Amino acid sequence: MPNTFTQIHIHFVFAVKFREALIQPHWKERLYQYITAIVQDYGHKMLIINGMSDHVHFLIGLRPNQSISDLMQDVKGGSSKWINEEKLVNGRFAWQEGYGAFSYSKSQVPGLINYIQNQQEHHRKMTFQEEYVQLLEELKIPFDPKYIFKDLS
Repeated sequence: MPNTFTQIHIHFVFAVKFREALIQPHWKERLYQYITAIVQDYGHKMLIINGMSDHVHFLIGLRPNQSISDLMQDVKGGSSKWINEEKLVNGRFAWQEGYGAFSYSKSQVPGLINYIQNQQEHHRKMTFQEEYVQLLEELKIPFDPKYIFKDLS
């Protein structure tokens, strides 16, 4: 789109179904490369991607040619299909329903990159669920805890 200028930074967070620790160190980089390829195929700019065995964080420069919900459907659907086709887990892999998508200003990007980069250190102090609730509270996003996570039951 000529004469269209944007600067949209979105931090995405999503979890493995039931927050199971299924993402293994020996294939997580391949997963991140796969997700990055999906993001870049739509013209968005991947700034950083990282996570833990039960969830993923990534920060992108979002182009306005695609909705956030369409991008996340493609990322989650494509990556879970890839994990299953590659038989990287026993049984069927799936992501938890929903996701977090949070906007940040350019001045906040370096701190957020550092935060995402240091996930392993950060999670020595708190669980993913604690982290996610803290993030929602810091951003003053109203929520009902019973709708954030589905437990294995």
